[in-house]
Amino acid sequence: MSLPVQHQDYKNAADPSGLMKVMDVEDAHDFSFFKETHFRHMLRVERMRTERSKKPFLLLLLDISELLNASRHEEKALSKIKAALVPSLREIDIRGWYHQNSTIGIIFSDISEEEDPFVDLIMHKIYDRLCNKLDPDWMSKVNISFHLFPESDAQTCQGEAFNINLYPDIMKISLGKTLSLAVKRMIDVLACAGALLFFAPIFLAIASAIKATSPGPVFFRQERVGFNGKKFFMLKFRSMRNNCDSGEHQKYIAKYICDQKESAVEPGVFKLTNDSRITPIGAFLRRTSLDELPQLINVLKGDMSLVGPRPPIPYECELYDLWHRRRLLSCKPGITGLWQVMGRSRTTFDEMVRLDLKYIREWSLFLDIKILLKTPQAVISGSGAM
Repeated sequence: MSLPVQHQDYKNAADPSGLMKVMDVEDAHDFSFFKETHFRHMLRVERMRTERSKKPFLLLLLDISELLNASRHEEKALSKIKAALVPSLREIDIRGWYHQNSTIGIIFSDISEEEDPFVDLIMHKIYDRLCNKLDPDWMSKVNISFHLFPESDAQTCQGEAFNINLYPDIMKISLGKTLSLAVKRMIDVLACAGALLFFAPIFLAIASAIKATSPGPVFFRQERVGFNGKKFFMLKFRSMRNNCDSGEHQKYIAKYICDQKESAVEPGVFKLTNDSRITPIGAFLRRTSLDELPQLINVLKGDMSLVGPRPPIPYECELYDLWHRRRLLSCKPGITGLWQVMGRSRTTFDEMVRLDLKYIREWSLFLDIKILLKTPQAVISGSGAM
């Protein structure tokens, strides 16, 4: 979120946490200014701390690349900016290079209030200080923005992408990983194209059976949350009566996420059993996982991959704890995944998320191949009905 240009006087605004008690002395100590690698590590640590403490933090970014490029005296410009910032910061505020020699980052940790006026107060204190200490021509070349963590549920669970500025360590992809991801995408496209041709007769047979036994469309389109929080429509063969209410399924999901001590779930993404809404042909399709075949089309479109975490429904995300959200980051959702092939034992939702996070953390092409090879056995045994 970018700072409004209009100046506002917040000198007498309430400051319940004492966050903006400013040291006005000019000779304030210049606390540690970290290099990019260490600053991004500290940003990751703060995210993990917030996941446990639930106390939000604010990331302030000052893009000074235009100023440094235009200035003949880069060191002088940078020195003046640091001198303007330091008196406005606490010792516990983390400052350093978000982008080396381009964008300065400051992390205000342990913010007790999330309301916009409080965040606005912080921003205008910094803005006013910079305006007072820098020439107007210099100030016009500084772009200031702020990013609050955690993002609101409306952002992360209702289809808006994650704020990637808060996850630079995750979003940075090495050359080796870029090549591996390109190979993964090539495998997805070639395998799905071949599978669609191979399964074409089965597609026709299933479509005919669905039409013959239940009025309504052949495909069921369901909104899901995918790569980095973006929404897409996932395809399945329709296994229920047309236009069924989702209320029963929402209660079912809430039970397994919120009552984990009393509940566990087979690795099948919360599929209801003995549901009166399921058609006879639908029961067979679910038992054999044939209802998942149309997701090959989602893979071809690029919304999904053959292997990855399962894409959740938006109302499922609304029940997520902060750390659960990491399963949606930096990895396309998949038709099959690590927890689908981990055996028949029933598992809690938290355990499933940990397996997804393990997959994201340890991902390799070899791991994908292992999962793909194990998937048929998991489906036949019933432990991996997706």
